[in-house]
Amino acid sequence: MTQIIPDQQTRPKLVQISKLAAAPKWQLETMRALREPLFLWVTHGQGRIAIGPRTRGFHPHNAIFIPAGTLHGFQAMTRVQGTAIYFGTTHGLELPQTPLHLRLRDAGQHAEVSQLVDFVQREVDGKRPKAAQAAYHQLGLLAIWLDRHHAAHQGENGGDLTQLNANERLVARYATLIEREFGSALNVNDYATALGVTPTHLTRACRASCGHTALDMLQLRRLYEARRLLMETDTPVQDIARNLGFSTPSYFSRAFAKKIGQPPSSYRKQHEAKPRLTH
Repeated sequence: MTQIIPDQQTRPKLVQISKLAAAPKWQLETMRALREPLFLWVTHGQGRIAIGPRTRGFHPHNAIFIPAGTLHGFQAMTRVQGTAIYFGTTHGLELPQTPLHLRLRDAGQHAEVSQLVDFVQREVDGKRPKAAQAAYHQLGLLAIWLDRHHAAHQGENGGDLTQLNANERLVARYATLIEREFGSALNVNDYATALGVTPTHLTRACRASCGHTALDMLQLRRLYEARRLLMETDTPVQDIARNLGFSTPSYFSRAFAKKIGQPPSSYRKQHEAKPRLTH
């Protein structure tokens, strides 16, 4: 059963990247997928973004598009500013099916993207009649811009992120399986078998591609979900353990404490002041 972080809204939403970058390190850097497409327009600062198995640096005037279901992680190295546009799960637009990272050098292009983002922001935040319809059409113009620049930048600036080497292709397949199955009890050996390689080869490819072992990638994704559920829901610890494929609640608690530094119950208590969802 596919398990993707279920906290996305169906309607478009704009968030300042500085707000996203202020989140805890684990929330930013752990690879995860969203149910909706995401567009990032960086206007200040720099950092690194992992999209699938490839990690790249980003700088001011970088436009990054991440399709729904694409694994990604984010690392801010300096104070980062800009805008993140979440298209929503029911956008109905023709958007690129592959990730894009466009490094725009022309001042006219900078102004064009900023204007498109501003127009979407005005309609999403505004109270004018037919604001939702207007926002949809503004997002449509952004979708056209992405399509045009996808074609123009293929092979340039590293804009096309689909050209992967053998290790990256294998890790991309592994990452996709993790996102689909992280709630199961499958281990690295099971994943390697499903991918037609040995566990050693899979781990070597993961190290070469993204600096993590195959086991690290799996554990980080499960612990990301565990933290989210502990912080945001009232789901019992034993249910979280079962839903994330741990054999027993005690094994889950030990693994969580070893990596996070405190048991799940203490972690939940530390964050109990935050609003929770019934899960």
